[in-house]
Amino acid sequence: MKQGFRLTARQRAFLDKLLELYREHHGPVHYSDVAERLGVNRFSAYDMLKVLEKKGLASSSYALAAGHSGPGRTMVVFEPTARAAGMLVRNGEGFSLGADWQNVRERVLKKLRAARDANYREVLNDLLARLPEAKAPLTFCAEMIGVLLLNMQRARARAGELNPFRALAALRSGDDAGLEALAGLSVGATLSAEDDVGPSLTHRLLENARRYQASLSRLSTEARAALAQFLEEALEALD
Repeated sequence: MKQGFRLTARQRAFLDKLLELYREHHGPVHYSDVAERLGVNRFSAYDMLKVLEKKGLASSSYALAAGHSGPGRTMVVFEPTARAAGMLVRNGEGFSLGADWQNVRERVLKKLRAARDANYREVLNDLLARLPEAKAPLTFCAEMIGVLLLNMQRARARAGELNPFRALAALRSGDDAGLEALAGLSVGATLSAEDDVGPSLTHRLLENARRYQASLSRLSTEARAALAQFLEEALEALD
């Protein structure tokens, strides 16, 4: 069981510096770089980053030391997790994904809110029609989240006892676990509902679900955190 998110001022300073260096390096960071930036002993930096790892806010891995190609020339590096970036998203801090992201986010949320008083199938088809226009991975994933949630809502309305949202709600833990599970839950809801969607909608969902999973894998830690927060907002929009 991972420890909670409550951080001391010192732990928050290390997390902020790790996030800062991760953005600068566009990849994992050696603990000595964190130590140098904060003016502390490198062993103290290593110990503190391991504390953050236990809290689920950092992850460590081994990387080949620069300038070496032989065996045994590895070093421990750290990177922030999606939960760490998600803390900043929820607090309104950190990075900005630009006006395009905010426009897409607001448009999809507006569609989801409107769907509560409309025909789910009509709004679903409208969002599906827009998917080919979504070139950027983050934009596509946001559009696809709307599609997948509306499809679950449509299937739920026809299936009576079937409630795929109950399974998804169990994954609303503040990280991005729900993003990975969403496509499977939505497509599974379609197959289980035994309704009249026909092969066309099922085929389109499956094809776009594959692109969704591929797009997720291309997102940065911070973009995934923003998308996980968007999923929370999208679920609230459908409530």
